[in-house]
Amino acid sequence: MTKWGIFKVLKCPLKKLICLFADLLALTVATEETDGFKRFMRSAKKYDLNVKVLGLGKQWRGGDVANYAGGGQKVNILRDGLEEFKDLDDLIVMFVDSYDLVFSGDKSEILEKFAKFDAHVVFSAEGSCWPDESLREKYPPVKATEKRFLNSGGFIGYAKDIYEIVSYKSIQDNDDDQLYYTKIYLDESLRQKWSIKLDTKSEIFQNLNGALGETTLKFKGSKSYMYNFKTGSSPVIIHGNGPIKSEFNRLTNYLVDSWTVNSGCQACEEDTISLEGVREDDYPTVFLGVFVESPTAFLREFFEDLAALDYPKSKIDLFLHNSESHHRKVVNKFLSEYKGSYKSQTYITPFEDVDESMARNRAIDECIKKNCQYFFSVDSSAHLSNPRTLIDLIQQNRSIISPMMTRDGRLWSNFWGALNKDGFYARSEDYIDIAERRKIGVWVVPFISTVYLIHGYRLPALRNSNTSPNMDADMAFAQYIRNKGIFMYITNRQMFGHLVNSDNYDIEHVTDELFQIFDNPTDWEKRYIHEDYHKQLLPDTEAAQPCPDVYWFPITTPEFCQNFIDEMENFGQWSNGKNADPRIAGGYENVPTVDIHMKQVGYERHWLWFLKKYVSPLQEKVFLGYIHDPPHAIMNFIVRYKPDEQPLLRPHHDSSTYTINLALNTPGVDFEGGGCRFVRYNCSVTSSRKGWLLMHPGRLTHYHEGLRTTKGTRYIMISFIDP
Repeated sequence: MTKWGIFKVLKCPLKKLICLFADLLALTVATEETDGFKRFMRSAKKYDLNVKVLGLGKQWRGGDVANYAGGGQKVNILRDGLEEFKDLDDLIVMFVDSYDLVFSGDKSEILEKFAKFDAHVVFSAEGSCWPDESLREKYPPVKATEKRFLNSGGFIGYAKDIYEIVSYKSIQDNDDDQLYYTKIYLDESLRQKWSIKLDTKSEIFQNLNGALGETTLKFKGSKSYMYNFKTGSSPVIIHGNGPIKSEFNRLTNYLVDSWTVNSGCQACEEDTISLEGVREDDYPTVFLGVFVESPTAFLREFFEDLAALDYPKSKIDLFLHNSESHHRKVVNKFLSEYKGSYKSQTYITPFEDVDESMARNRAIDECIKKNCQYFFSVDSSAHLSNPRTLIDLIQQNRSIISPMMTRDGRLWSNFWGALNKDGFYARSEDYIDIAERRKIGVWVVPFISTVYLIHGYRLPALRNSNTSPNMDADMAFAQYIRNKGIFMYITNRQMFGHLVNSDNYDIEHVTDELFQIFDNPTDWEKRYIHEDYHKQLLPDTEAAQPCPDVYWFPITTPEFCQNFIDEMENFGQWSNGKNADPRIAGGYENVPTVDIHMKQVGYERHWLWFLKKYVSPLQEKVFLGYIHDPPHAIMNFIVRYKPDEQPLLRPHHDSSTYTINLALNTPGVDFEGGGCRFVRYNCSVTSSRKGWLLMHPGRLTHYHEGLRTTKGTRYIMISFIDP
């Protein structure tokens, strides 16, 4: 028995004889411990395979094998590593690449499959003749379902034979290793000498380049495996050779039992750390890079969420780049409020000559200078409503990890599941499941943006990673990382928040967010809908009724009311309160008011949606049996009452099935007098509440008048619904 504890076995003379007592030594060449290498080693550990790593710490001189011919250094390193086994003709060894390969089976499966070949050496096979296409016709023919050409990323055989193969002739480090083995295989005398065969049916080795369309993932209980339905095989070594690394990385989210249908994510807790019980003074240092690179809706809420992160600010260095002068007041307010709270604070203003790429690269440089343990990059569109986001990301302990976030009601997210041939977005088959959290886990993806955490030790390799002449900063960053072989992870194990949609964000209004009801409904509701609104819809909540069949509901926040007033006064084109009114059909208003219509300020569509989403449910609760979805309203307008302008409104019926009257300011504070009197019932509502809605029938029963405003200015929002 050798020092590797390897049993001597007979070469199996019979094709189906299994070498039951054989041991297996796996060899790989890796000059550095990349994320791909760590994944490879985890798969080896999972299947209890003995792996000897060759070349760690050596300088790689084998060329850019991801894009060009090369890799001869692997042959030379392997030859040196096999030196101690060169006289053994009964030791089974297996050589495999490690950066883009995982095991999917144990020793017994591998040896059983190898024994069936009745060969001394078996090379993996693929469908492309690389790197010398002219050698294609020299290969022995195979069946249409099989792979014809040798691939050097995986082979298995007896140590003595393999040593003789790698020592057959000299090879330069930058020569091509696959061409070296190919020429040996195509020499019939050498092929017979070393009894070399190709794994044309992918029984042991599955090379995925060119074969993605014939493979699928399968699950059995807590196990996952790959199945080649073209050959009917279940290979035990999966190799993401060639230009399909992103798709291979996606598949490895499931392989090695990482995620299965029955058991979910079984790899999520691998290599994690915990901050539970750690004193805050001992928390890792974090460099927080905040980037406001375009006009962004609900920026105030963004900073509120950022400040609420459950992480000691004394352990955070704050770096903020704001390229939008439009946002300087909000940014300055945040910086002023938390001045002295963070470990340090750096602010690059819109008036400095620093573009986005420069700012992002500078942030990485500053983090390195401060010897930070983590770099946390957050764009202004990421609302981190989960205070534990930063802690959760740190504890997941990945090189680069992003919390999965989507836009409200959309599949738009901060990650891509796949790439097209040009390196841009493509939808992976599991993208929707991940984005909608039907599959929960931690996923390797080819692109992340908006918010991510980087381990500090990775940063020196990422200097200037945000710069490319043909790409924006996000694209350049992701491509740079992929080229470095560093994995980007997305986690959807928790709900971390959401992305603000600023595609249609118009900064020409007094309050731009007022117009964001469609693009950002969650943030809009949080800012503008009364905190007690949803309570009114509960079955056991009775609506206030100040007058017969007149109902009162809290519906909007004081901020909504003030924003509405500010928007109208900024527009300024109030009607004159006369009967002649060109804004309405027929040009004549029976009961004129001093007002502005929603159409005039571009808010008609928004207000009709407000009626449908927030007003209709209230109406259906109190006026039982009346359902009209969506509510129809032609007249939607803000009325202004002033003592010296139009102080009151004569008794009248509304042209509506029902009317809503939203109080936009407060009696006794903003104005005196005013109110609404329902003549038939001799009942008045004079103590209106800002943000509360009066709802009453329109025709027949609720003849009413607007009471005199004696001081100040009274504003109300009126809609005649279902005229």
